[in-house]
Amino acid sequence: MRVETRGQGTYEISDKLRNALKVADLASGSLTVFCRHTSCSLVLMENADPSARRDLEGYMNRLVPDDDPHFTHTYEGPDDMPSHIKMALTRSSESIPFHDGQLLLGTWQGVFLWEHRAAPHTRSLVVTIIGE
Repeated sequence: MRVETRGQGTYEISDKLRNALKVADLASGSLTVFCRHTSCSLVLMENADPSARRDLEGYMNRLVPDDDPHFTHTYEGPDDMPSHIKMALTRSSESIPFHDGQLLLGTWQGVFLWEHRAAPHTRSLVVTIIGE
């Protein structure tokens, strides 16, 4: 699965995962999504009010600011090392159970790809579905 980003931010992928589950045509089991990159991550987060994601992104940017003078891994710019640290502090995979062909996400939960780089990217995700 590919996700196009426009730069830093969270991009909901819940519908893409639902589509993958529909194609698999399984009733119950587990869906795992894995991000194949070191400068973006995955997060389960509030999907009803975008201010929750903006607050999370703002907090992370204060915690790990771009252009920190202590970083030496800056070959791709001031957001290079910060994007790797943000990925390491979050997750590269999520596992979500499903039943009756539906993801068992909570009422306000969504699955998001969290782009940590300033430039747009095409991100590759691996989706594995196990069930019956």
